[in-house]
Amino acid sequence: MRCLERGVVAWLTGLPASGKTTIALATAKRLRSLGYRVEVLDGDWVRKTINPDAGYTREERRRHLLRVAWIARLLARNGVIVVCSFVSPYRDVRREVRRIVEEEAPFLEVYVHAPLEECIRRDPKGLYRRALRGEISHFTGVSDPYEPPEDPDLVLDTVKNTVEENAERLAARILEALGEGARGSPGSGASP
Repeated sequence: MRCLERGVVAWLTGLPASGKTTIALATAKRLRSLGYRVEVLDGDWVRKTINPDAGYTREERRRHLLRVAWIARLLARNGVIVVCSFVSPYRDVRREVRRIVEEEAPFLEVYVHAPLEECIRRDPKGLYRRALRGEISHFTGVSDPYEPPEDPDLVLDTVKNTVEENAERLAARILEALGEGARGSPGSGASP
């Protein structure tokens, strides 16, 4: 197991069903295979366990995401790579998250891009169908806005690229942020 003095936080943002969690899990698996300690913080899991009272209004989402930012910061400052998968629809809140984390660890804003039409087509949980029928309020992309990052550290296109390609790109960018470069990069042949 590689022992890092400090980790990094990669914050995946994008529409519901854009592929954030799938990429986060694949990236974590890739980095673990190289000997790194990695945690994935996913919106569904955090809402179920750590923050079950979180709502979906703008202010409730903000409070929810700032709590996650502090958890991610704590993990990263203790040498863990943290991959966060949250819709996090508002630019100003993502800026606050970045500010919290960057006080102690590198932060990467990663835009997981898929057009709204594709996300509606995928709709693995049936949430878009329910939102379009008016059964869910404050649903990002339907009744609530999504503000794409203006200058993300990385863009991952889930229509043009496979999960594996996107995970490989994200893992490489994380290692670069850690200063691990080719020595520990995916595909370098370096052993942990």
